[in-house]
Amino acid sequence: MCFARLRHVAKAEHQDMPFEEAVQKLEAIVDAMESGELPLESLMAKFEEGTKLAKVCQTKLSQAEVKVQQLEKNAAGELTLKPIEVTNGNE
Repeated sequence: MCFARLRHVAKAEHQDMPFEEAVQKLEAIVDAMESGELPLESLMAKFEEGTKLAKVCQTKLSQAEVKVQQLEKNAAGELTLKPIEVTNGNE
């Protein structure tokens, strides 16, 4: 399998990872990097993986934020989703 294909598979694997698992892996990477015991090549690989995990976590948090913003209570006090209003930022 070529390197580009492996990177694509790894990226897809991170995207499907639950948020909590991604955070745990990210914390483990930070601990390993802070240990000062990794050779440069391993350090760079950990940095790259950590960057991808951080992006996955940020994406999942953003998605959750949008969903929370969409929730509203109806007259009966039940939570329902409301359509999100998209602005172009020029207002």
